[in-house]
Amino acid sequence: MKLLYKPLNILISALGGVLAGAVFKQAWKAISGDDEAPKATATDRKIQEVLLAAAIQGAIFGLVKAAVDRGGAQAFEKATGEKLEKD
Repeated sequence: MKLLYKPLNILISALGGVLAGAVFKQAWKAISGDDEAPKATATDRKIQEVLLAAAIQGAIFGLVKAAVDRGGAQAFEKATGEKLEKD
């Protein structure tokens, strides 16, 4: 049964990435007023702004990944009765 979880987890993770991207875009817009966050290579933007955007993006992606992975594991356990990890 655990082999079945692998492809399902890939799909769930991809959807989580899309969700995280959307959440970050909205968060950055609320914080800065800009529609787009600066890229690391944007030399016309201040380094503080670039690093702040990267830190916020990393935090959001980490949080969404943990929430999606946890939800997927719980749904798998509920559906199959099998735990993915030992306590």
